[in-house]
Amino acid sequence: MQMKSIENELKSNAYPGRGIIIGKSANGKYAVTAYFIMGRSENSRNRVFVEDGEGIRTQAFDPGKLSDPSLIIYAPVRVMGNKTIVTNGDQTDTIYELMDRQQTFEQSLRTREFEPDAPNYTPRISGIMHVGDGQYNYAMSILKSNNGNPDACNRYTFAYENPVAGEGHFIHTYMGDGNPLPSFEGEPELIAIPDDMDAFTSLLWNSLNEENKVSLFVRYIDIETGKYESKIVNKNQ
Repeated sequence: MQMKSIENELKSNAYPGRGIIIGKSANGKYAVTAYFIMGRSENSRNRVFVEDGEGIRTQAFDPGKLSDPSLIIYAPVRVMGNKTIVTNGDQTDTIYELMDRQQTFEQSLRTREFEPDAPNYTPRISGIMHVGDGQYNYAMSILKSNNGNPDACNRYTFAYENPVAGEGHFIHTYMGDGNPLPSFEGEPELIAIPDDMDAFTSLLWNSLNEENKVSLFVRYIDIETGKYESKIVNKNQ
């Protein structure tokens, strides 16, 4: 698979929607993830990321303008032991709760489908990182309608064992702007993951469409110790 420039991928797509990046830093030291949200409506744009324990949640920037919390207020990131869960919806909680009952990442997502937001039927994208004892692997998932047909759910899981230093994968909800919005197609895209978290955060944020971007979260986890550093960038301050 050809490595793509994340800067070019974001700058050439005015509306990738929500996106998850997972990979390993170039020096091999860090397990890396990033999650961003975008919005076209006032309701979607009226959000910020806030810390919530070891994870984050979305919150209305102006509670008085929140017209519909369903599908936009959720915990994108939760941590369970050596597992970090990253998703674009409340399936974060589903994965957390069912994996806590010894089900797998894939099994837990069997209980969910794409979002019920006709006519877009936004895909549910999810990722999980296992970081412990100096070992690291991750998986990504997408649940999507069958070419806009809500009667059929297509389920794809991509697992990455022993990730290569400097490589990551990027999955997002939409191929671009449109009405209805076209769902992501194909495998997660191969991109480069740098060592510098601040530089990577700036690159991602500055590459997202200025009008549509809302919030960005980036985390670097030390694979040997499990300690992490995170950054949150919100358009609404």
